[in-house]
Amino acid sequence: MKRNRVLIENVIPELNDGRFFVKRTVGGGVVVSADIYADGYDSIRARVLYRHEKEKNWHEIDMASVGTERWNARFVTDQRGIYFYKIQAWIDHLKTWYDQFKKKYLAGDALQLELLVGAELLQKIAAQNKTGNKEVTELAAMFSNPESFEKSLERILSPDFEKIVQENVLKNNVTEYDKNLKVKVGHQKGLFSTWYQLFPRSASPVPGQHGTFKDVENLLPRIARLGFDVLYLPPIHPIGFTKRKGKNNALEAGPDDPGSVWAIGNEKGGHYSIHEELGTFEDFDNLLKAAKEAGIDVALDLAFQCSPDHPWLKEHPQWFKKRPDGTIAYAENPPFKYEDVVPFDFETDDWENLWNELRSVVLFWVEKGVQIFRVAVPQTKPINFWEWLIAEINRDYPDVIFLSAAFAPPKIMSALSKAGFAQSFTYFISKYTRTEIEEYMKELTGPEMRQHFRPNFWPNVPDILPYHLMNGDSNVFSLRLVLAATLSSNYGIYGPAFEFMENRGVPNGKQEYLNSEKYEIRHWDWNQQNRITFLIQKMNQLRKENAALQSTFNINFTRTDNDEILSFVKSTDDGANIIWCIFNFDSLNTQSGFVEVPKRLFGIERRVNIRVHDLLTDETYHWFNDWNYIELNPSRYPAHIFRVEILYQPAMMSF
Repeated sequence: MKRNRVLIENVIPELNDGRFFVKRTVGGGVVVSADIYADGYDSIRARVLYRHEKEKNWHEIDMASVGTERWNARFVTDQRGIYFYKIQAWIDHLKTWYDQFKKKYLAGDALQLELLVGAELLQKIAAQNKTGNKEVTELAAMFSNPESFEKSLERILSPDFEKIVQENVLKNNVTEYDKNLKVKVGHQKGLFSTWYQLFPRSASPVPGQHGTFKDVENLLPRIARLGFDVLYLPPIHPIGFTKRKGKNNALEAGPDDPGSVWAIGNEKGGHYSIHEELGTFEDFDNLLKAAKEAGIDVALDLAFQCSPDHPWLKEHPQWFKKRPDGTIAYAENPPFKYEDVVPFDFETDDWENLWNELRSVVLFWVEKGVQIFRVAVPQTKPINFWEWLIAEINRDYPDVIFLSAAFAPPKIMSALSKAGFAQSFTYFISKYTRTEIEEYMKELTGPEMRQHFRPNFWPNVPDILPYHLMNGDSNVFSLRLVLAATLSSNYGIYGPAFEFMENRGVPNGKQEYLNSEKYEIRHWDWNQQNRITFLIQKMNQLRKENAALQSTFNINFTRTDNDEILSFVKSTDDGANIIWCIFNFDSLNTQSGFVEVPKRLFGIERRVNIRVHDLLTDETYHWFNDWNYIELNPSRYPAHIFRVEILYQPAMMSF
């Protein structure tokens, strides 16, 4: 039987008993907390032990009591890779003795015997310390000597003796909480990135002409000026002919219809090939190099599915599911049918060769220089497959980032994130009201989700034109843009359709684009500028200049007196950069009201004295009241984006 008396429970962060890692970036902090308690009234000592995977020895940091039986400590992840951590706790007999000694002194009790008890404890500490501690040994001898009673008493009651108690640890009957807890420290872009999606075949400046990689390369200066650092390209592979979809998802394609880029593969190649009208591998390499020079990473769509014409259907028919009549099953999610796409059968007996081949696909493009993959419908493949694949890739290429583009039940989306996806699509696209947004953000930044789930907010995607954007004006587009860019540190837009305010939906009531670019080549006027293009550039600039907007998890909602007005604050850990965002959710009318200054967040104990500078309008206001008036005209800007300066701050910031 063990004699340890301390219990450790409810450890945070801990994902599935240590099976999955939590996520951080270099310089990030991991706050480890737990319920730690014991029988009786003895003092407890607890520590977090942590080490990088390349280190053999553990670093130790004391935990502090932060309330009834709750303890925490914070360590910094200062290098890439995996960190391991655990908790140790034990009865601190020296601290227990010290606290009781002081109480007995105040009560006027006899203390000679108590000095001998303290001497024994110090002797044990000196013996436990292999290097020895001269001061501790001398104190033990002093406390043991009856002639040194007054001197010993004076020393124990001196201000510096508490430091001696704190620094000298006697570990006996230690309780250790070790469940292989780990932190994965990845690329900074996993936490903060700004995405722009375009179809290369629609990049030509000439109407009716198929775009090329060179056309995309010519657009890079424009995309960089807008402030994007990730350019996401849908699949660039050869497109199948069998069951090819026509315009607006018609079941039969015309002779000039290019088909869906997600129907991958024909007689000219599959996942290792490039659609010939886009250019050559040399052209693609030139695009990657030019993008890197512009500060942009090119992200590729990773769609593990095939057209009926893909070479793998002949080379590896066992990888695909057959119906009783011998035909290959196409993809469907009733009532939706995707006759131009054939899914893999992940339950095939030849699953190991299938998995290895798909890993080879990723490695092929990584070795070409691709560092980011947007993964299509990952929820239709086994989660343990993704856990294996991402670990395999990141073992040799730790900078590679995978974005889970899954619109799935919350538990599936969470499980994919735990499996290793650095970022995840969300349901922001369908959250429109103030209440929906606030509740959803609280869900995404909850105690567990914040440890592993990094949301990426998109106001539109090629598959979805949300109802609130259908026939919407620039006020609606502005609101959705600024919300996405401030709520989440990762956000993106389906570029030309959003910035040029494409708002025409199909007439059947579905949330789909009319004349969807998924099924045809579109021509965009890339020289066009409007209210949205200017706002995009402004917001992306503000995100780069304000570190508070580079995290999703530092959000604090604050009070307003108008249900159409949403208010939240974001701040850096040190409080050096404070951004206060106030939104008008009524895109038709000016809304006004009063917003409360969050004095606790700002560390204000007395009268308010702050200066708020609107980063959109360049206007500055001085506020002295607990509640202050604001007015937002949606035809001007949908929000105030205030940078806050605390002019009188008597207390520490407490974010």
